[in-house]
Amino acid sequence: MEANIITTYRCNARCGMCEIWKYPTSPSEEFDPEILRKLPTGIKRLNITGGDPTLRQDLPRIVEILSTKTDHLEISTNGYLTDVLDKITLKHPELCIRISIEGLPEVNDRLRGLKNGFDHALRTFLKLRANRVTNLGFAMTISGENVRDLLDVYNMCVQMDCQLANAVVHNSFYFHKSDNTIANKQEAEETMKQFITALLTSSRRSFRGRIKDWFRAYINLGLLHHIKGVKRTLPCGAASESFFIDPHGFMLACNGSDEPMIMGDLNTQEFDEIWNSEQADQVRKQVVSCRKNCWMTGTAVPAMRKHPVDPVKWVISSKLKMLHGETPDFRLQDE
Repeated sequence: MEANIITTYRCNARCGMCEIWKYPTSPSEEFDPEILRKLPTGIKRLNITGGDPTLRQDLPRIVEILSTKTDHLEISTNGYLTDVLDKITLKHPELCIRISIEGLPEVNDRLRGLKNGFDHALRTFLKLRANRVTNLGFAMTISGENVRDLLDVYNMCVQMDCQLANAVVHNSFYFHKSDNTIANKQEAEETMKQFITALLTSSRRSFRGRIKDWFRAYINLGLLHHIKGVKRTLPCGAASESFFIDPHGFMLACNGSDEPMIMGDLNTQEFDEIWNSEQADQVRKQVVSCRKNCWMTGTAVPAMRKHPVDPVKWVISSKLKMLHGETPDFRLQDE
């Protein structure tokens, strides 16, 4: 399974598409890192997120505990607090780090409401690369306001030989948003198609990097479906294949629902007790009946791992089409 640890709702950015920063948790109400020892070992992928996790003074302790639970521990951050990440990665260069940006400098700083945010993100990237962090890259949330920068950001990442994770704007309790929309849908859809094509024809140096881009193209096909407002490309496995821990220590199905779907409380319960509880089963029934059709990394990637045939078939089919001078199949399931 895969897991996401929302360490805090505090954030030093002021993003318009996410208003976590308007509803911060206080340090006194955030979970004690010791409860994370209750998590099982062998988790496929574990993501530390927020808010911004670097605002937690006990982040090094959180990393120490979670590094025993998985071989793939990731920190998602805006990269503003370079010194915090510098100290952690000097000890843990095996960490995966994704630094959030919303485009090139002008667009990024305007959308994130963070003065010199791009500058800080880039300085953090350079510092962590010097620390020999190999799984290093950026993450971008696509909206109508930054979609024109998408291909440029991708090309920047190719030239810098680093990863680019991406999502599109969503509405949920987590973001405190219900009005995220993309007004210039046609432009966004065309740019997404160009981006998917660029991923499928990746010019990255390593073969492994090119393969990652091919399957990231499938993730972006799912994002294109989300923009169009149609059915997910794969079924959601929230609360079965993945889970979230919120800053209070509650175990949630996901971060995409309108209201938190709480499975249990890790402060007072053991993991197995929560996972096998009647409350967790009720949440899984809610997931099955959910019609939000969100497509975010926390649930999309586990779905691809569980249902690998569809992504593999689509990638091979698209690559063959392009070899014959045709475009990839962007048709949607409902069309």
